[in-house]
Amino acid sequence: MKQTPNTGASASPAAKAPVEPLRVLVAEDDADTRRTLVELLRSEGHLAEGAVSASDFWRVFHRLGPVVCLIDIGLPDRSGYEIAQEMTRRYGNDRPKLVAVTAWTKPSDRILAKIAGFDRHVAKPYDPTALLALVSDVTHNPEA
Repeated sequence: MKQTPNTGASASPAAKAPVEPLRVLVAEDDADTRRTLVELLRSEGHLAEGAVSASDFWRVFHRLGPVVCLIDIGLPDRSGYEIAQEMTRRYGNDRPKLVAVTAWTKPSDRILAKIAGFDRHVAKPYDPTALLALVSDVTHNPEA
């Protein structure tokens, strides 16, 4: 299949649907991983900001008002599980969509993520294209 270079304009209206910009918070303690993920999201037109710890997460959360949060489980001051539990306790069904983006990939880690309140679990290393699709999909199709 021949690929058309991406020039910013679609070859036809059905070629690529425009991406709805979303506010996305990335909680990741590894600086390179955090920067890469934030830039990936911004390259797709999303308003993305990063947080290095759980305490930083809450500071950015209140300012940004994200609709999606990508959260590493192994943060330095509190686990991503604890953030998800607190988010669900505070906001219930009105909370942002929560995606665990983590190297914690055992079946038990996935179960714990679901119990904590995460909507999805993504294993590192992740496929960038699949992750971008998931960010959009989780806001439009949360049960998939």
